[in-house]
Amino acid sequence: MKKNIPYSTQTISKTDIESVIKVLKSDFLTQGPKVKEFEKVLSKRVKAKYAVAFNSATSALHASCLALSLKKNEILWTVPNTFVASANCSLLAGGKVDFVDIDPKTYNINISLLEEKLKFFKNKKKLPKIVVPVHFAGNPVEQDKIWKLSQKYNFKILEDASHSLGANYKGEPVGSCKWSDITVFSFHPVKIITTIEGGVATTYNYELYKKLKMIGSHGITKNKLNFKKKTKDPWYYEQQLLGLNYRMSDVSAALGLSQLKKLDHFIKRRNKIALIYEKNLIIPFLEKPKIEKHSRSSFHLYVIKLKNEKKKFHKKLFNFLRKKNILVNLHYIPVHLQPFYKSLGFKSGDFKYSEEHAKSVISLPIYPDLKEKKIMHIINLIKKFFKKI
Repeated sequence: MKKNIPYSTQTISKTDIESVIKVLKSDFLTQGPKVKEFEKVLSKRVKAKYAVAFNSATSALHASCLALSLKKNEILWTVPNTFVASANCSLLAGGKVDFVDIDPKTYNINISLLEEKLKFFKNKKKLPKIVVPVHFAGNPVEQDKIWKLSQKYNFKILEDASHSLGANYKGEPVGSCKWSDITVFSFHPVKIITTIEGGVATTYNYELYKKLKMIGSHGITKNKLNFKKKTKDPWYYEQQLLGLNYRMSDVSAALGLSQLKKLDHFIKRRNKIALIYEKNLIIPFLEKPKIEKHSRSSFHLYVIKLKNEKKKFHKKLFNFLRKKNILVNLHYIPVHLQPFYKSLGFKSGDFKYSEEHAKSVISLPIYPDLKEKKIMHIINLIKKFFKKI
């Protein structure tokens, strides 16, 4: 196959295109009715009470830190095995960052290590203000366990569910905020659905909802019920917070609404592709994703891991597949090993499971339009590689 097979890509239909064209021909491109409709439909889908749309998940994470009142020098904990935005959001809000290593089996936050770290820092009176669990690859975090810890150690929970729209844990949709304060989703083209660029923060808390709304729109409210000043001036609005322009456009929201109609199909298709890999990629020294019976993954990524002595072939396998036009990827280079974070004092050896993960995993192609012929081609190439070595 000469044409590149990406690790992920958007699935755009004729109806998606028509929905965008319709908005482009309307009176509103930015602050119109589609954003409100998108927020309403998405919040209903994930069983959250409120949803606020943003121009990216990065914006939503930053706004969430501000809404949760993260102050200068207060600490946010997240995992090293994530995109840098999960940590950057704290620094952008004036806070600090520390990390909790991942579970080597689920690749999500290691809850035992989280509890140990909480006990240790309680004695030092340096507990985190916010903990950001990341639902890696679409596999839900054990949020109920983290929620219990939050009640004991008094921290807020901001779920980074950028990978996990459509996933559920113990029958609860990711994003409902049953076991968290805020959940953030991403709609970048490689994610489950796309709004081109975009994100959403969901919450069950009305006060957080109001703050998220204002922070994303310059700190301004036009809701008369929330005004500090009593006035009947029809043009009046108030800036009550220091905010930014993080608003989603109506064009993006229209695409999101059209994509949401296909969410069930997308999740079903991703799970079917994962099952094809699971049944056919039978190689003793490859570890495949493990999803607990009480969870359903959205399979944003399909990640294989080389075991033990075969880890030394990690780069060779990666390069072999790339040369065959299979655009595999690595998720992720640990955040604490990025030059910027090293300048803050983090170093190699700080979080061994995340570091081992980065030296042994590869993300294989998975997206709704990926045909079985191509999936089997990828599987056969991997088998060929290991047969050769």
